[in-house]
Amino acid sequence: MESKILEGANNAQVDLRVINVEGDLHQHSGLLEAKSEQSLISSQLDLRNAYRVDIGLSELLQPITDASHTRDRTRSPPDSACQAGTRKDVIKWIVSWTSSSVLRSRRQHILWLYGYAGCGKSAIAQEIAEQVHSGGRLLATFFFFRGAGDREEMGRLPNTLAAQMAISLPKTAPLIEAAVKAQPQLVQFEPYSTQVKSDIKGTSRLRTRSCFSLSARLQRLVYEPFKAIAGRSVFTKLSEPYLIIIDGLDECVDKTGVEEFITATLTFFDRNSSLPLRILITSRVEQHIHPHLSTSPGVLLKDLSDHCTRDDIQRFMRTVFEAEMKANLVIQTHIRHNGPWPGEADSEMLVDHIGGSFIFASTLFKYIFRGSGSLDDPTTPFERFPLALNIDPGLDGLYSQTLARSAHLPYFTDIISTLTLIAEPLPISGIAELLEIQASAVAHVLVDLQAIIQVPGTDDAPVNFYHTSLRDFLTTENSSLVV
Repeated sequence: MESKILEGANNAQVDLRVINVEGDLHQHSGLLEAKSEQSLISSQLDLRNAYRVDIGLSELLQPITDASHTRDRTRSPPDSACQAGTRKDVIKWIVSWTSSSVLRSRRQHILWLYGYAGCGKSAIAQEIAEQVHSGGRLLATFFFFRGAGDREEMGRLPNTLAAQMAISLPKTAPLIEAAVKAQPQLVQFEPYSTQVKSDIKGTSRLRTRSCFSLSARLQRLVYEPFKAIAGRSVFTKLSEPYLIIIDGLDECVDKTGVEEFITATLTFFDRNSSLPLRILITSRVEQHIHPHLSTSPGVLLKDLSDHCTRDDIQRFMRTVFEAEMKANLVIQTHIRHNGPWPGEADSEMLVDHIGGSFIFASTLFKYIFRGSGSLDDPTTPFERFPLALNIDPGLDGLYSQTLARSAHLPYFTDIISTLTLIAEPLPISGIAELLEIQASAVAHVLVDLQAIIQVPGTDDAPVNFYHTSLRDFLTTENSSLVV
């Protein structure tokens, strides 16, 4: 984040940072010793002018507004965050890498953080984004998510990164704007239909594409503007790098686009090896990703599976259970009359049962404290705790047993198929309208599935899967519920 000196200030030094996050203007001030009232007025005018420029450029770029780390995660998954005290070692290591000079780390500009489903990649990406953002070196973030419309596509990635960069590094804004005005087609998209294997009430899906290649748009909207500013005197070769975070690259359904993104990025860094820019990519190990990232000398590899420790699961469990105990009068009463709950032996058994999967742990904890989510559920957390120990370890077993609770209800298959195959998340009312059934019938199916499906409290907020591995489970040929 670049510092500015207030114009016209007498004997004044101002460390001024301006960040526009999803349309909100935030000002972070350091030491302010301005003695001139005129300088303050001038700075306020500069801020308002900069804000208007940001709004105008944003209208040109049309970025995806819910793709960054600042999105409302309850409406735009993944709703992932690290619990306090967990994943400390790996987070510390990544933050250290992001801040070290590229010249001192063999010019490895890219870190690929990979691991199995549910091991916490998105939670760590979120934590890194927040920490680096607070230090003023976060350039842009993009969280892919399958089934979330444009966020499962590669098309608008350059626009979205450019819009965020124009805010976090304002001197790039006029360069981006000049590129767009010189070639307006860089940000223009044309609709087209694409055939899909299966869909709800149809076999085609409307998508958009640009007449420019993804590589060209990345270069002209993101990489070249940053390079131009980095070449000026405000940077040195040993500058602390800026960071771009790309989370869930495997969530992008455009596999060709993913490969083009990786190739274009590697090529750019090969030609600009001393540029103070780093990119953190998180994903599962997929065939269209692994060969490109695992063999490049410019990519640093980190297997998150090596950092899913038993201690982290224990800390996670302790944090969740302590919070529930403070908020739940029934649990407090039980403990007063029966002693500590759960006992040490039971806690150890649950941690062993969970293994290293944070998503499995999170879902089990939801089940223990919330049950099915139905008001008619007569069981208590104390009764559900031993039942949780009998749920098959791994996500497939958990999904099977949870879905079985509603499998006998009317419209179950139609509702679950809709959630799995729809291009963008729909609210309960939207699902009901699409299937031409009552909203109450949709709610009846979903109410017992809240351990694995995010069901909002209102009919107009979107219904989402907590984790896209559920969509994988529902579409695999080995699933008895395949859609």
